[in-house]
Amino acid sequence: MFAMLGISIYNAEMIRNLDTALVRTFVTVADRASMTAAANALHLTQGAVSQQIKRLEEMLGASLFERDRRGLRLTRSGERLLDKARRLLSLNDEIWTEMAGSTVDGQVRLGVPYDLVGTLLAPVLKTYAETYPQVEISLVCASSPELASALAAGTIDLAVIEERVGPTSGECLAIDRLVWVGARGGAARAKRPLPVSIVADTCAFRPVVLSALNEHGLEWRTVFENGNIDATTATVRSDLAVTTWLASTVPADLDILPLDAGLPPLPNFSINLHLPRHGVGPAAQEFARHIRDGLARRAIAA
Repeated sequence: MFAMLGISIYNAEMIRNLDTALVRTFVTVADRASMTAAANALHLTQGAVSQQIKRLEEMLGASLFERDRRGLRLTRSGERLLDKARRLLSLNDEIWTEMAGSTVDGQVRLGVPYDLVGTLLAPVLKTYAETYPQVEISLVCASSPELASALAAGTIDLAVIEERVGPTSGECLAIDRLVWVGARGGAARAKRPLPVSIVADTCAFRPVVLSALNEHGLEWRTVFENGNIDATTATVRSDLAVTTWLASTVPADLDILPLDAGLPPLPNFSINLHLPRHGVGPAAQEFARHIRDGLARRAIAA
């Protein structure tokens, strides 16, 4: 009896259980390098996020983050934990999906800007479709302002929207440079007035680009604008015009024009995930999670 009691006490002392809520907060902070951004993503206060990170550090006996001029960055212990933490959360979510008996099905309507659907989000769409083949996916491609209006009207369930860096009602997934793009070794960049190809009047980049050109005192003219990104790309490849895109979406056969090309500098844009205020169903919730995870993995790989 005493031997059995001794074993029970020994095993109880050896057992350590990680709180997956704390682990999820850790991964979210690591992905966004910001307590504030993580708090927005998790719908918590910044103080709650900070307290959860502190609790996890106390449990593990190690500091997980340190601050530098660019924000939070992982310590060596944090780097060691991150990959395993992702695997733990992935397995946790997989178990819940399989064992809870709640099949994710139905329809989900996702709004995506033209330039992101075939670039940043293509792997996410593929993974989601393979994971939940019973969900009917409807893609709505439009400019970011149009997608914001569609989300408010309830005609789409969630939207990925490009917005100038700053306050937002959405969840910041990534920040990217808005850059000038031209044909490889092309001459359009040097022409005056500058030939500019813009996807549409409602393009989120248009006001920023035209303001930069006007403030720079640079004459310009519109070559093409009808909402077709393929045609815009064709005008740039043919060296008929230059355009502006997020750096991560520029095709490999085109040039990101350098700062000394005589064109005005452009601001950074954020890629934000927006959900409706009234909440979303399981299919849209899972889609949102896939988008978050997909862009976080891409950022780490880059």
